[in-house]
Amino acid sequence: MSTRRLFCSAILTLCSPVVFGCNGTAEGVAPDEPPPNTATSAARPPYKIVTTCGMVTDIVRTIAGDRATVDGLMGERVDPHMYKPTRNDQKKLLRADIIFYSGLMLEGRMSDTFTRAGRGGKPVYAVTEQIGHDYLREPPEFQGHWDPHVWMDIAAWSQCVDVVTAALADFDEAHTDAYNRRSTAYQAQLREMDEYVRKTIATIPRERRWLITAHDAFGYFSRAYDIPVKSVQGISTASEAAVDDINQLVAFIVEKKITAIFIESSVNPKNIQAIIEGCQQKRFEVRIGGELFTDAMGASGSYTGTYLGMMDHNATTIARALGGEAPENGKAGKLRPRVSSE
Repeated sequence: MSTRRLFCSAILTLCSPVVFGCNGTAEGVAPDEPPPNTATSAARPPYKIVTTCGMVTDIVRTIAGDRATVDGLMGERVDPHMYKPTRNDQKKLLRADIIFYSGLMLEGRMSDTFTRAGRGGKPVYAVTEQIGHDYLREPPEFQGHWDPHVWMDIAAWSQCVDVVTAALADFDEAHTDAYNRRSTAYQAQLREMDEYVRKTIATIPRERRWLITAHDAFGYFSRAYDIPVKSVQGISTASEAAVDDINQLVAFIVEKKITAIFIESSVNPKNIQAIIEGCQQKRFEVRIGGELFTDAMGASGSYTGTYLGMMDHNATTIARALGGEAPENGKAGKLRPRVSSE
């Protein structure tokens, strides 16, 4: 067993062993539940992998290929900040051969579930574990926690691909070369998309280059692609937007003459609607420039249901709504037209 896996299991074992359901009662596993699978049975394909949010699931499916079945717990429009694991989720995690989650407190309500799953030496990995603290954002309003939305910077998210590749090679050593080949090919695609996003956002006129969203999920995107961001809510959707916050954002939009703001697929749009109404009261028209993918990707099986498709969609939508230049159907020509440039 690798040092990293031992460390991960040790940390998990120190945490509370009880998992609570939505009604506040303890949810255990039936006495006749089969024992968790361990790395000793890894050689029997297809082995079972369980993942959390769609961005993690997409990496793992890409690198694992046909060596494993990958079961993602969180689908389209699911908010990982607020997600509560079900009893069925717990069973899936206990029966998995290997588990991947994002980390950095993104799946904050699942900590105890990961604890149970990690007992007995089951390999459990946070894909963000290798990203250096000097890179991570630590906004003051997030109470000392790191900003978990690192996938918004494609170059940073590619480091998570390295974690998944190394973990699968450690778990299924005989097929290391295959995992490395898939990783190399995927990393090349990520570099191409990173360049597309960078060039596309740069076409937005500087005076119009403001990204207004529902919650603060675009901090890394802002830093990587040079577009200032303001949001109604904080990093976690569990936070509530105050009336003063909405009023201040309305005043900012009117002052800067920002003509388009954005809703998010996994966040209630009520605060964005409140901003639009507030601007109308000041006789300024601002429209919804499109729906962006932040904490969840698009529908399973669709182009935007992949990480590359998600980032293509976001960059293309933002640029076209704010007066930049981008192909109507995105970099890969697979997007459905949603937003027209003015």
